[in-house]
Amino acid sequence: MDIPRIFNITESAHRIHNPFTADKFATLGAALRLEPETRVLDLGSGSGEMLCTWACDYGISGTGIDMSQLFTEQSKLRAEELGVADQVEFIHDDAAGYVADQKVGVAACIGATWIGGGVAGTIELLAKSLLPGGIILIGEPYWLRLPPTEDVAKGCLAGSVSDFLMLPELIASFGNLDYDVVEMVLANQDGWDRYEAAKWLTMRRWLEANPDDDFAKDVRAQLTLEPKRYATYTREYLGWGVFALMAR
Repeated sequence: MDIPRIFNITESAHRIHNPFTADKFATLGAALRLEPETRVLDLGSGSGEMLCTWACDYGISGTGIDMSQLFTEQSKLRAEELGVADQVEFIHDDAAGYVADQKVGVAACIGATWIGGGVAGTIELLAKSLLPGGIILIGEPYWLRLPPTEDVAKGCLAGSVSDFLMLPELIASFGNLDYDVVEMVLANQDGWDRYEAAKWLTMRRWLEANPDDDFAKDVRAQLTLEPKRYATYTREYLGWGVFALMAR
């Protein structure tokens, strides 16, 4: 069980596998007014940066679930590096359908809502692990500008224009599910650049180290195309944010 190999290659040097930066996660933790001993569940936890830094900065405890063997191992190393390995655990598993044995104060899915078949299904899944009065965190893309054509949407790696909403409509959609939006922290262009552009050097270094790998032609093709695609489409049309929700 693992994620597609291309992601394990392109994001192998990432601590954060989305357009957030460390300061954005710090802002989010402060905005949530996290109390020591708060338990946090993170489905699709990547390399564990959110849980590890919040454990260090705010004294939370928690569990992260991720399908990537590499990212799970990186999470454990990060927890040891920050001295919080006794507060957080990371499990290599499929987060789809995962429900915590012990209810949590914060249940998160930051940029992996496909695990629940979309936003609504992921919120429903997270709610099964949540204490009454707890907070759900959803990380999700939205359109900064509505793509004028389906080809532009596909250039943003969306299946179609309908895959994402504009920010006001996304916020309204949470209300339609009977949740209040109680906080939000949005990525900025620098965060997008750090997430996307950092992949390019990683790919180049991987190609230099693995010239005879059967996968090299795929990595080369991606490195050749990605900078222009990102600058033309994603950087211009796609936003991303984390939204804090509480049931009404």
